Amino acid sequence: MATEENETSTTTSPTRIVLAEDHTLVRTGIRALLESAKMQVVGEASDGLEAVQLAGEKTPDLMLLDVAMPRLNGIETAREILAQNPNQPIIMLSMHADEQYVYEALRAGVKGYVLKDAAFGELINAINTVLSGKTYLSSALSDIVATDYVRRARGERGPTELEKLSQRERQVLQLITEGHSSAEAAKILHISVRTVESHRLHLMDKLEIRSIAELTKFAIRHGVCSV
Repeated sequence: MATEENETSTTTSPTRIVLAEDHTLVRTGIRALLESAKMQVVGEASDGLEAVQLAGEKTPDLMLLDVAMPRLNGIETAREILAQNPNQPIIMLSMHADEQYVYEALRAGVKGYVLKDAAFGELINAINTVLSGKTYLSSALSDIVATDYVRRARGERGPTELEKLSQRERQVLQLITEGHSSAEAAKILHISVRTVESHRLHLMDKLEIRSIAELTKFAIRHGVCSV
């Protein structure tokens, strides 16, 4: 007696991604590549604050964040998102292979760090690795991260100057060094002008910096803002 088997076909939903990158051409190119890999870009942001908002609205499977974004850089954006949703997988995209950038990103809680000059296949590999619950770093970063880890484990590196600042102080630092007035920074952060000015004074005292020019140099050197 012949038996008839009913085969049930399962359709896998595409990976839903929010992409945050302030350069439109770069963002468009990354989106096209992701879609060619059958992934779905459900939201695009041109700065960190937009990315935080999209994270809550879209609840994506994964977020791709550029490190250098206006108003709120990628690392601070990751901190904001993970404070709201600790389980949100995040991969950082960056032009910088500096150990400090990688350290700050990992300390913020991101699960992947991919250099922008990597092959597209590496980004797809990173996405799949992170979605499987593992951490992914571009191969070019392995020696840098290992060396930095050993230094910290041996106590050769204490807290960085950036670690002296609170999260709100880092946000104020970025906005001020991007050229925003205290009133503009207050509006963006939804706090009072007096509070912004208080944070500015405190962070300058902590860093022992007395001019906006030196503050800007510090912010650029530590990846808080781009040139």
